[in-house]
Amino acid sequence: MDVVVTGSIAYDYLMRFPGSFREHILTEALHQVSLSFLVDEMTKHWGGVAANIAFTLGHFGLRPRLMGTVGRDFPDYRTWLEAAGVDCSSVRQLDQVFTASFFCNTDQENNQIASFYSGAMQHAREYALADMPGGLPRDSLVLVSPNDPQAMSNLTAECRRHGLRFVYDPGQQVARLDGDSLRRDMQGAHLMIVNDYEAHLVRDKTGLTMAEMRAALPVLVVTHGHEGSRIYTGGDEIHVPAFAPTTLHDPTGAGDAYRAGFVTGLVKNLPLALCGAMGALCATYVLEQVGTQSHRYTPAEFVARFRQVHDDGGALNALLS
Repeated sequence: MDVVVTGSIAYDYLMRFPGSFREHILTEALHQVSLSFLVDEMTKHWGGVAANIAFTLGHFGLRPRLMGTVGRDFPDYRTWLEAAGVDCSSVRQLDQVFTASFFCNTDQENNQIASFYSGAMQHAREYALADMPGGLPRDSLVLVSPNDPQAMSNLTAECRRHGLRFVYDPGQQVARLDGDSLRRDMQGAHLMIVNDYEAHLVRDKTGLTMAEMRAALPVLVVTHGHEGSRIYTGGDEIHVPAFAPTTLHDPTGAGDAYRAGFVTGLVKNLPLALCGAMGALCATYVLEQVGTQSHRYTPAEFVARFRQVHDDGGALNALLS
């Protein structure tokens, strides 16, 4: 089964301010703010939810097809992703704009001031699965991850219309989507993945109870950070513990890696509990690095580390073939 990953593709610009923002913000003058922070550090990282997920999927030799819209500054990123085992033939480059970019300035107290430039991503609503090279991906699992909100609605509708199996991952866009959109877009999904905060937002916006959400989806996965994740399917609830990191550097992108590990297990027809445990270890690899695509491992290294904690009964041999 092929995997098609749709969603954001972006550059992350991370800056560090050697002071405290609050010392420079005058509450009595908020009606006319004019601030400039001199930073002493800036790093540029590959990012975007869909690209992050595809990058980790590439570690398992799945050759995921990445679908999204990017700008004229994408060529270096394309080379990087292709080298990581990601098929970028379905990435549409628009030379009149730049690739979406996230600019984040963090002070010494870990307060953040950030801006997001949507750039080429705002054109994702004009790109359908049927427009991909080779046409509609019939025998595929489609991931609908955070993107232009209208693009996400278009993609879920297209999956339902053509009977495509899809994973709904609204992520950070839950805050922008209204209740009607969320209710509609989750319909027909094989699986929905959200974190605990997003699950609360979905319930508040849709008016659905947790029981009703579970009944509406074959599989619902809710991640809880260091407390692990919970998988709901039918009347069952499976608790999957987090995989303890050896060191902790940066949580950014850990959720994307979890999704990649979980989806890899699905593609390999592994039990849901094992899918969740794979996701947990993938997330831990990201926690141990700075940057969402800085981790490296072979399938054999992944399986060996997994078996230090879990007994998979030989099921993960499927990753080694």
